[in-house]
Formats: sequence, C-alpha cells, structure tokens
Amino acid sequence: MTTDLRGRITGWRQAGADRRAANSAADLDRRPAFPGRWISGISLIAGPTLILAGTLLRSEFYYFVPYQLRAYSQHPTLITAAYTCFALGFVLLWPAVMTLAQRISVTNPLWGMWGGCLVMIGLFTRTFQFGIDHMSFHLTDVLGLSTMLEGVTGYYDAWRETLWHPFKTMSGPAFFGWIVLAIGAYRSGALGLGRSVALGLMSALALGPLKGTEPQSFIAVGGLCLAFIPLGVSLLRNGPAPTRRAVIWTVVLIAVHVLMTGFGPRG
Repeated sequence: MTTDLRGRITGWRQAGADRRAANSAADLDRRPAFPGRWISGISLIAGPTLILAGTLLRSEFYYFVPYQLRAYSQHPTLITAAYTCFALGFVLLWPAVMTLAQRISVTNPLWGMWGGCLVMIGLFTRTFQFGIDHMSFHLTDVLGLSTMLEGVTGYYDAWRETLWHPFKTMSGPAFFGWIVLAIGAYRSGALGLGRSVALGLMSALALGPLKGTEPQSFIAVGGLCLAFIPLGVSLLRNGPAPTRRAVIWTVVLIAVHVLMTGFGPRG
C-alpha cells in the first residue's frame, strides 16, 4: 500500500512537471507583445510589493471602518501612504494579470480568458472603492471625524439598500476571479501547485471602502507575492536588455509627466 501511494505521488508530480514543461515550451515563442516583457515583468514585481507595503503600513490599526478614519485623523501621512501604496499596487496589477492569463491561454485558452477577465473586473471594482477611500479621508479634514463617521455609516446603509449598481455586481469577480485564475494556472502548467494555491489565497482579501489590514490580509497578499514576483523576475531575466532608444524615450516620457504634474494647470 505504501509502495502504491508513493507511485501515485510520483506520478502526480511527474504529471505536474509535464504540464509545466509543455506550457513553458508553448510560451517560448509567445512573449507578451502587449504590454511587453518589461512592463509585464515590472508589474509582476511592483504590484504585489506595493500592496504588501500598504498592508504593512496600516497593520497596527484595527481594520474596521471607524478605526481607519480615526487612524487617519491621528496619522494622516502614514494612512495616506498606506492606502496610496495599496491602490497603486492594484492599478499596476493589470499587466501582471494579463501576462499570466496569456501564459495560461497557450495551453488552456478558456481558463486563461475567464480567469484573466474576472480578476481584471475585480481590479476595477477595487479601484472604484479606493476613490471612496480617498474622498472620505479628505472630507474628514474638511468636515471633522464625527461627521464623517456618521456619513460613512449612512453610505454603507444606502449601499446595502441599493438594488442594482454595476460595481455592486462586480464584487463577486473580485473574490472568485483569483480562484479561477489559480485553477487555470495549475491546469495549464503556468504555475506549480504551491504557487497556484498561493495565488488563490487572494480571494481572502477583504473588499469594501475603508477596510484595513486583517489577519488574513497577510496570507492573501503574501500568496500574491509568492505567485507573481518569481514570475516577474524570470520574465525580466529571460530576454534582451532594453535598447538605448527605448531607455531614452522612457526617460523623456517620465520627465514630461513629472513636469506636467508639477507645473501644469491645476483646478
């Protein structure tokens, strides 16, 4: 019986290795034309890193809504930095998700399509909620903490009574999309079992305005880092360096953006 069990485990491991090898071989000639290897690789590394940074920065405060507003009123710079890192990390995730979905699609097109689409819909949902966070913090400066606590409570009550709203219907993909993407990553061989399970743990991350760091947040975000960052490092290492022309244009565009942000019209 022990011998039979060992044989099954060996066969299961070999099947997983064969899937990963087949996916890698099929992906060799399909490097992400859009958004490109460098943007994809940077996204796979920077997105999870920023989300982890935001999670850590606000971890000392209780996650429930009133405590987040109180934390902002007492530590505005820290909480602003935490929510900014968190929001920017999710915005930067779209090339990473697209890249993984493309890699899944080389051997399992349906899993790649559904997993990628559901997760990216979830990213839009979270971005919508980050806008509510940003406005709530600024209104706390203007109206005061007690008024905003009443206002946010009223907002949640009104949201629960809302029969239909596009971003309310998108809450499901924000949770379950990661599970679909993780299953697709494993079935296609794009990721191994361990990193696929780690990716699926992102479904445990809390959703909603003014939600801080919960205990499971570290598990969810840690799983995202484990799944995405090694893939990003591999993508950046396996290919030529950017050309001098590409570097020059990148520097020029960044400089123009900085100048427009700092000295452009405000209103």
